[in-house]
Amino acid sequence: MPATLSRIEGGLVRPPARRARIQAFPYLMLLPALALMAAVNLLPMLQGFYMSLLKLNQFTLGQYLDAPFVGLENYRRVLLDPANPLRQGLGTALRNTALYTLVVSTLSITIGLGVALLMNRDFPGKAVARTLLLLPWIVPSYVVGTLWGFMWQRDTGIVNVLLVDVLHLLNERPFWLLGSNSFWAIVIPTVWRNWPFLMLIFLAALQALPEEPYEAATVDGVSRWQQFVHITLPLLKPVIVIQAMFQVIDNVYSYNIVSMMFGSGAGHPGEWADLLMPLLTRQSFSYWLFGQGAAVSFVMMALMLVFVAGWMRVFRRSLHSDD
Repeated sequence: MPATLSRIEGGLVRPPARRARIQAFPYLMLLPALALMAAVNLLPMLQGFYMSLLKLNQFTLGQYLDAPFVGLENYRRVLLDPANPLRQGLGTALRNTALYTLVVSTLSITIGLGVALLMNRDFPGKAVARTLLLLPWIVPSYVVGTLWGFMWQRDTGIVNVLLVDVLHLLNERPFWLLGSNSFWAIVIPTVWRNWPFLMLIFLAALQALPEEPYEAATVDGVSRWQQFVHITLPLLKPVIVIQAMFQVIDNVYSYNIVSMMFGSGAGHPGEWADLLMPLLTRQSFSYWLFGQGAAVSFVMMALMLVFVAGWMRVFRRSLHSDD
């Protein structure tokens, strides 16, 4: 028997040192990817945090990372100073962002799941239909904001042409980019772009579900709606919860569509379309408060980390529930 092997209960196993080397091999293979992720994500994050501790404005921008160190002063001014320019319109942006996140996430998940249920059936041209339905998700968000900005135009936009001239659903052409209608002017394009990706995720999850519960339910005479409520939704619960979390994060940080629709970040979307990220970006660059802008970004990141931690805790608890 070779010295490097030992026999335990009739089986051949390698010594502990050899096993340790084998177990370490996958981690060694991951090191290049981890190093790249650290260079792309971690280092800029650390630099951004350091910038939030500096007095970085129009007077010290030339010094960049050698700007005067002010510690947590930027955080104090952002959180506690009511006269800070970054706090102007913050309450309105928070309200809009919360409502926008709720509406967009709910509609995107609902439409995505509904279309996935339809696409899970067999019908002629299924592959072509699935490909065509993915087209809105393939379009870059910057392009979506620009295109829908033209589509919402009062006199020449295709939306008013369809609603007023073709379908005759409205008697006059409304202003979509002004007033309370501007909220729906940013919600609808975002939902239009988001739901195809969710459809793809839910479709993959539906195709991975076991068939036995549905066969037993069919034998017992359970209707399709009852199967959806009592079988499909519980089995899809982990996927729905995770995708809902991703939707909340994406929509809280939503920027591209609003910024392109209302002037590449420089224009003011108005009272009902101004979201948190466009507001903070506009105010930071308008007043040259780059250090405070970096502080705001880290405050938002901390809040989102708290949200994700709480969400995942509730999610893990629901996995072990008896519901």
